[in-house]
Amino acid sequence: MRVPSAVRLRYIPPMPPKLRSSAITQGVQRAPNRAMLRAVGFGDDDFGKPIIGIANGYSTITPCNAGLDVLARRAEEAVRAAGAMPQLFGTITVSDGISMGTEGMRYSLVSREVIADSIETACGAQSMDGVIAVGGCDKNMPGAMIAIARLNIPAIFVYGGTIKPGHWEGRDLTVVSAFEAVGQRGAGKIGDRELLEVERRACPGKGSCGGMFTANTMSSVFEAMGMSLPGSSTMAAEDDEKADSAARSAAVLVEAVRRQRLPRSILTRPAFENGIAVCMAIGGSTNAVLHLLAIAHATGVPLALDDFEAIRARVPVLCDLKPSGRFVATDLHRAGGVPQVMSMLLAKGLLDGEALTITGETVAESLRDVPAEPRSDQEVIRPWSRPMYPQGHLAVLRGNLAPEGSVAKIAGVASPRITGPARVFESEETCLGAILAGQIRPGDVLVIRYEGPRGGPGMREMLAPTSAIIGAGLGDSVGLITDGRFSGGTYGLVVGHVAPEAAVGGPIALVEEGDLITIDAEQRQLDVDVCRTELERRREAWTPPAARYTAGVLFKYARQVSSASLGAVTDAP
Repeated sequence: MRVPSAVRLRYIPPMPPKLRSSAITQGVQRAPNRAMLRAVGFGDDDFGKPIIGIANGYSTITPCNAGLDVLARRAEEAVRAAGAMPQLFGTITVSDGISMGTEGMRYSLVSREVIADSIETACGAQSMDGVIAVGGCDKNMPGAMIAIARLNIPAIFVYGGTIKPGHWEGRDLTVVSAFEAVGQRGAGKIGDRELLEVERRACPGKGSCGGMFTANTMSSVFEAMGMSLPGSSTMAAEDDEKADSAARSAAVLVEAVRRQRLPRSILTRPAFENGIAVCMAIGGSTNAVLHLLAIAHATGVPLALDDFEAIRARVPVLCDLKPSGRFVATDLHRAGGVPQVMSMLLAKGLLDGEALTITGETVAESLRDVPAEPRSDQEVIRPWSRPMYPQGHLAVLRGNLAPEGSVAKIAGVASPRITGPARVFESEETCLGAILAGQIRPGDVLVIRYEGPRGGPGMREMLAPTSAIIGAGLGDSVGLITDGRFSGGTYGLVVGHVAPEAAVGGPIALVEEGDLITIDAEQRQLDVDVCRTELERRREAWTPPAARYTAGVLFKYARQVSSASLGAVTDAP
C-alpha cells in the first residue's frame, strides 16, 4: 500500500533533509558556530564533514543500559574513521524492573515521550546530519525511534544487547523468575532461602531482560523493519560482537547520510507489517502494539489495532521463548536469530521482501544467504510444519468492555476463554495484596482500573500481580483485565490496554464486584454480562476521580496523552 506523500510528510523537520551542518561553513556570520565547535575538537578540515549525533542512553540505573557507553564510544570512533564528525549526547533512562509495582512505574511510559522529545530537540537544535541511537531497555528504544521518525534525518538504532540468563538448580532464570518466586513464596510453595537464591541469580550481568520481553521484542522488530543491522537484535550485551556491531552500524549510518537514506523511506507501511509479522512469530510483548502505533503516528503511516489482528491471523508463533516458553534471547541468537525467522516468513509470502533497509539492501537481499528452514540441531525456532501456535499470540479483543479495543497475550494459556465474577480493584497495589493474601479463587476475573495512560497516569505495567498469579498456581484458572499494560514478561489469560480507560468514563469504570465478565480470545470478545440500560444508569452515577497529580511531568502527561488504542501519544491533534 502506497502512503500519500502528504500523509507521510505531515511532520516537517527543522531543516530540509540534506547535509544540514554544511551551513556552518557558509559566510562570516557562521564564525561563532565554528568557534564553539573548535572547542569540542573540530579542526579546519572538519567543518565540511557530516555531523553525526550519537544519542547515548547509558546509565547505571539499570543493567539494560550499563554497557551502552562502550557501544557509544565504539560508534564514535567509527564515525570519525568513516570521515564524519560525531557529537555524543545523553538521554535519560528509567528502569521498569526496579520501579515495577511502585509509584515510580507511573513514569515509565512517560519517559518514552521525554526520550523522544530530547533526541529530537538535540538533533534539531544542532542541525545534525544523522543520528545513531544507542538504547537498551523498554522505553529508550521506542522513544528513540519516535524521534528518528519525527526528524527524518538518516538514522540507525544500535541495541545494547540482551543479558545472559542466570542459573539455579538446572533452570535458566530471568528477572521474571524473581517476580514469580514472590508469588510462589506467598502461596507457600517455596521458602525464604529459595526466594533469595533466585533473586541473587536472576540478573547476572549487563544487558536487557533475557526473555522475549519488551526490550528484545522491540530490538527484533527494529531489525525486521530495516532500522538495525541484520543479526544485531539478539546479541548478548557483554559479548565482543555487540561492540563490533556498534562500529559497523556507525559506518553504515555515515554512508546512509551521504546517500540520503531517510527513515521515512524505510519506515513504510510494508516495514511496519514486516515488524508486526516478526513480533507474532517470535512471541513478542504486548507493548509492541503500543509502541508501533506511536512510531507509525510519528512517521505518518496509517496503522491501527485491526492491522495487528489481521497479521496475527496469518502468522504462526515459531519460537519457543520465555515468558511462556523455554528459551531466552541468547538461545535464539545461536539458533539463527531474527534473520532465520524472517527468512521463514519471507519464503511463505508473509514478509515484503522489497522493503528497504538502512544498509541500502532490500529485505530479500539481506536474507539471500539465510535458509528458509531452521537448523535441525536446535529447538528454539520451530520448523514451519510444527509451530508453537498456528496463529499469532497477540489478539485484539473488543466488546462492551472495550469498544475501542484491548490487547490480550494468549500464548501459553490452557484455555483461551473464561467467564467469572469480577473482582474489582482501583489500583495495582490493592490487587497484589489480595493475591498474596490468598483472597483470589479459581474462576475469578480480576479488574484493575484507573491505571490507564491518563488515569494512572502513565499506564503502569502489571507484572507484579500477574507474576503473583502464576506463582500461586492460578495462571490457568484466573483472568485479569486492566486499562494499564503488561510487562513483556507477563503471560496468562490477561487483557490490557482496555480502551476507553476508566479515567475518561470507559465501560471498565462501570464494572461492579460480582458482575460476570467473559474473556474470549478465540472470538476476540471482552464483555460484561450487564444490560445496556444498567450500564447507562451506572454511567449517570459515575464521577471521575480527582487527578493524582496537579503539577509536574505526570500532570502535563495526563493532560496531553491519547488513548492507548492510538499508541498513548502526546502530540495527537
